Amino acid sequence: MRDQKNQAAKEAKRKEKRIEEESAQLTREQARRQTGLAREQSIQKEQAGKEAKRKEKRIEEESAQLAREQARRQTGLAREQSIQKEQAGKEAKRKEKRIEEESAQLAREQARRQTGLAREQAIAEDQEARRRKAKNQPPE
Repeated sequence: MRDQKNQAAKEAKRKEKRIEEESAQLTREQARRQTGLAREQSIQKEQAGKEAKRKEKRIEEESAQLAREQARRQTGLAREQSIQKEQAGKEAKRKEKRIEEESAQLAREQARRQTGLAREQAIAEDQEARRRKAKNQPPE
């Protein structure tokens, strides 16, 4: 009977030890799960922070890109306006020069006509003078 009591005591100790070990195992597993969960949450937080930074950086880059594009468009527009002004100025100078040349051409033509008329008139007067002279002179 003593053996049975010893055996029962040993069995009770083993059972108690197994219960303690199972409890310790459960505690370790729970701690491991909590550590894993904490690690996952930390990783998620870190990823969310990185994503927020990427998003912020992308927004800043997009703003900068928009500003560069707007500056480029404004520069292009200013260049086009400058070219148009320059062309308008050149066109105005060409018109002015053409007007001056036309005026000079008209003046030359008028002077040529007057010279021609004066020549014709001188010839006519010379012919008239010869005709009168010929009339006034007796025949030889």
